[in-house]
This record gives sequence, C-alpha cells and structure tokens, in this order.
Amino acid sequence: MVRVLLALDDDIPQAHAQTNAIEAMVDTATDAEVYILHVFRDNPEGASVHQVEAVREAKDRLETAGVTVELLEASGSPADEILAHAEEHDVDQICVGGRKRSPTGKALFGSVTQDVILGTHLPVLVCGSEDE
Repeated sequence: MVRVLLALDDDIPQAHAQTNAIEAMVDTATDAEVYILHVFRDNPEGASVHQVEAVREAKDRLETAGVTVELLEASGSPADEILAHAEEHDVDQICVGGRKRSPTGKALFGSVTQDVILGTHLPVLVCGSEDE
C-alpha cells in the first residue's frame, strides 16, 4: 500500500495537475490511500475542507480511480501543518503544488514548498499548474 499526503489550496488548475500526478502514481500501486489536506491560513468563519471546490474535485476523481481518500483540515502555517500531518498519518510521500516563477525566482521554490522539502526525509512530489 502507498499512502500519500496531497496538500491542496483553492487553486483548481493546480489541484487538477496534482490529482493527475497522483492518479498516474496509484495506477501502478496495488492499493493506495490519499489524505487530502487543506490548510486554512485564516479561518474566522469556520469554513470546512468540504467547502473547498479544489478538494471536492480531487476527492471525486481519486475515488473514481479506486483510491481510498480521507479529507483533513488544519489552520495555521501551511508548511508546518503539512509536515505534522505527514508524520501523524505515516505517509510514504507528500504532494504539493508549485507556482510559476520569474526567471530569477525559478531557482527557488515557493516558501511553503521549500519548507516542506527541507523539513522532511520523505519524497516530495512538486506539481506545476495545469495552466502552465
């Protein structure tokens, strides 16, 4: 079994790219479990992970592909929460999104992505947006 933590924000094209990558990966696995995590930076109105369209779409697509999916939510620092949930759920890999950068910025990942990569011993799959 392969267990993946799929960290999504509310960017739908980004979520599509990440979901495509996970679908391709689980095609070769005998069994797969994906934890979809959405981290709210600020959530004064008490929104739920179930209200995030990108999360709902990813969940539906992965379940259609035969993947067991569990939705997770947190509030606070995205990188810290991603790393904490990866450890808590004993995942084999973390999947995060990457943003298109300027020529100078291409040398560096976004701060959340970079913090996740540097903060774990696990493999980290970084996916660009479907629009890119």
